Amino acid sequence: MTTLTLPGIADARALRQSVSRGERRRRLRAIALTLPLLVFLLATFLVPIAALLKRAVENPEVANALPRTVVVLQDWNREGVPPDEAFVAIAADLGALPDRADAGALARRLNSEVAGARSLVMNTYKALPLEGAAGPADVKARLVAVDERWTEPKYWQAIAKNGSRWTGDYLLASVDLRRDAQGAIERMPPDQRVFGSILARTFGISAVVTLWCLLLGYPLAYWLSTLPPRRANVLMILVLVPFWTSILVRVAAWIVLLQSAGLVNRAVMALDLIEQPLALLFNRTGVIIAMVHILLPFMILPLYSVMKGVPPTYLRAAISLGSSPLAAFFRVYVPQTYPGIGAGGLLVFILAIGYYVTPALLGGADDQMLSYYVAQYTNVNVNWGMAAALGALLLAATLVLYAVYRRVVKSELNLG
Repeated sequence: MTTLTLPGIADARALRQSVSRGERRRRLRAIALTLPLLVFLLATFLVPIAALLKRAVENPEVANALPRTVVVLQDWNREGVPPDEAFVAIAADLGALPDRADAGALARRLNSEVAGARSLVMNTYKALPLEGAAGPADVKARLVAVDERWTEPKYWQAIAKNGSRWTGDYLLASVDLRRDAQGAIERMPPDQRVFGSILARTFGISAVVTLWCLLLGYPLAYWLSTLPPRRANVLMILVLVPFWTSILVRVAAWIVLLQSAGLVNRAVMALDLIEQPLALLFNRTGVIIAMVHILLPFMILPLYSVMKGVPPTYLRAAISLGSSPLAAFFRVYVPQTYPGIGAGGLLVFILAIGYYVTPALLGGADDQMLSYYVAQYTNVNVNWGMAAALGALLLAATLVLYAVYRRVVKSELNLG
């Protein structure tokens, strides 16, 4: 049995320390190399997402513009007209607003809750200050004289409901829910339930596009995987050509092709297959055709990468053992390409649910997806809270899909 002397123990300890320092230096070097990428992802991905989620629950307009009014209305039972002190507080708050833009932001926020609140707030803001008011009752009388709607409880209820700086109203509205005047959650009236159907439409169009991409991309990817590398690389370049062309250019090309006098209708009519031009533009058909064309490479690439790793000898072995070529293909080859199908389908579906330009240009009013309304609230209605809530809904749908995909892949690996 070998025993270490004191010098041998010291040498072993020095060796371990040297190895430890070397490992530490390698870890620091790896961190230094990945740090720029981490900073880039933090600045361009995580921070915007955090800002999006924050804006979806942020509600600063009423709290910033009407601090005195919010305090007075905290003890109000939200029934009938509030006490005269509320009229004094709102007159003071509106009169203290430094800029017309602040009043406009408040008016827009309240108008999203109650129709007519914009004109009510702006008319009152223009009439302030109330010179020579002699007490709360006089202030109330003067405000009512400016606009009689100050005697309607619904406007005061909207102010009281939105007095907090944080709210879940935008997120509730994105799933067709709302809070009533007392703060209880309820479903929106039937004529106002729009986002449920829009979300179902978004998922429906995305599912159809994903299915068509799979049906068209699977045989093409299989054919490419069976070609010699030189020919496969040349044809793969043709598959990737759409990546080098702007989406707007491709959509414009489809408008030319699909219009009533376009190349598609003229070719079909020249073959005497139809007598009247087909309606292929500004409807669901045109949207699906263009989206499939744009997203098809995202299905082909994962499929091709997986199929290249499947040995062709498996099919030949199954056929040599008595299986028909078709049965061997579906029972032996296709199951080995499930990871490519899952990855391609997930990638295409996630990209499809966020599409905006293609449905906006090629679809009709009933073909717009959820991202269209995100842009509508951002650019037209200037309701950033609602736009952020719809964006958060899309983000949540993406994360759920990814989680389901991960669980399915993990279960398949465990079964394998």
